[in-house]
Amino acid sequence: MSLEGQLLDQKSLRAVTGKTADWNEIAKDCIAFANATGGRLLLGIEEGQDAPPAGQQVPADLPDTLRRKLAERTVNVAVLPDVVTASNGGQYIDLRIPRAMAVASTTDGRYFLRVADQSKPVTGDDVMRLASERSALPWETQTTLHIPRVEADAAKRDKLLQALRASDRVKASVKEKTNDELLDHYQLAQGSTLTNLGVLCLGRQHHRAQLTTAPVIQFIKYDDHGQKVNKLVWDDHTQSPMELIEAVWLEVPDFRERYELPDGLYRQNVPAFDEVVVRELLVNALVHRPYTQRGDIFLNLHPDRLEVVNPGPLPLGVTPQNVLHTTVRRNEHLARLFHDLKLMEREGSGFDKIFEVLLSQGRPAPELIETHDRVQVTVRRRILKPEVIDFIAKADQTYQLTQRERIALGLLAQHDALTARELAVVLELPSVEALQPWLKRLLDWHLLQSAGRTQATRYFVDPGLLRSLNFTGETTLKRIEPHRLHALIVEDVGRYPGTKIGDIHQRIGLEIPRSRVRRAVEQLVKDGKLSQEGVRSGTRYRLP
Repeated sequence: MSLEGQLLDQKSLRAVTGKTADWNEIAKDCIAFANATGGRLLLGIEEGQDAPPAGQQVPADLPDTLRRKLAERTVNVAVLPDVVTASNGGQYIDLRIPRAMAVASTTDGRYFLRVADQSKPVTGDDVMRLASERSALPWETQTTLHIPRVEADAAKRDKLLQALRASDRVKASVKEKTNDELLDHYQLAQGSTLTNLGVLCLGRQHHRAQLTTAPVIQFIKYDDHGQKVNKLVWDDHTQSPMELIEAVWLEVPDFRERYELPDGLYRQNVPAFDEVVVRELLVNALVHRPYTQRGDIFLNLHPDRLEVVNPGPLPLGVTPQNVLHTTVRRNEHLARLFHDLKLMEREGSGFDKIFEVLLSQGRPAPELIETHDRVQVTVRRRILKPEVIDFIAKADQTYQLTQRERIALGLLAQHDALTARELAVVLELPSVEALQPWLKRLLDWHLLQSAGRTQATRYFVDPGLLRSLNFTGETTLKRIEPHRLHALIVEDVGRYPGTKIGDIHQRIGLEIPRSRVRRAVEQLVKDGKLSQEGVRSGTRYRLP
């Protein structure tokens, strides 16, 4: 499977050899990577493949040709070609492109930027934005305040290091580093001095205030007439960005308001604003804001909505129309720190998670507005269709939906119907053909129905199914993934040591084929996670 994306692209060897060589296209990709965060071009591996053709040989002079041809066509671009031999004997070139120290361009003055899996042109005013956002030394790693690392707030430093060492997202080799080495690894310090990122996360109050662009958050509550009725401000610079997220969530009582929805003979409590959504909005505001620009983060709470306003435009390459599918990290090292602390998913902006949660709760999708100096995200409080909550939960329990499927199903459950073209627009997809991975399995399971053809195809959820929740098809256990099945078996044997395979099968679910249970048990024994005693029908299992 192809791994093409923000940091990797693949090209046929024909792109750089013979009459079919397209050096301008290769130069464009190299410039785009250099203007982003760097990347790799795998020359000799076709798109959609994970290995070169068996027996493929790279001409001996091709690495030197690459260096010469690209040097003739680019400015501020370095390329590092290596010839690699794959396990099937085929050769390819792993062309590494480091992040450029200055803005990269073609020799005739054209600029490109890597956005997701595409190399997009940069034109007009965006060229100036590219130059300002891509200084040779990122803001995070600058040490202009010259604050010694020994003056870091000891409590904040110890808390951060402890959280990193406890995180399952941090490699064991990283956890083994000393405290000072760990600070260096996360770009929190350089030599004897704290970086700007280190001051932001570990500095004392007066250090953080000296940054001048350290985040300030204002929460303002409005009544039905647009009058301010409450205001909370976090502007004393005593807290790191990680601590600000927790403080805002805990200190704003409105975020924990709940209200009741009828649910048959009972009533269920639903949060006014989901904690996951609020935290994701705060994380996005703190991680993706430009720290070279002053401006407060505003949380404007109205009776029917919450608006989060962040200073500065979206990162270059991200627009309100592609935010669901585009990954651009303005503050690379802060994003890595948040990811390893399990405060965010580094692969995306968090908007996909916000979409998923809101739509699965029967609420409208978030609204994103960008101006020249701010970004505003609006989430609505009102639940359009309460029945969607149980519908998505039951569908997910039965079929183990992917995130894309939950988003698509939530959208369609809120509408009477959407055409293929309308759905592609809402999901920010380039064409109706791109809908297939979002809808195919939902149609196969009859969770969705369709009528019509091509772009006029209408997709909808059967209203009767939405009310009855009477799903047909395979259950979760019948479709259970191998690692989940293994976990169920280990948990069952832990509760009932010395048990037979028939009893295990009975307890974890008879809808799972017995042959699958037997194979899973045999694999667990082979891996040393279960021990067995006895033979044939008398075999019993227990934890080792």
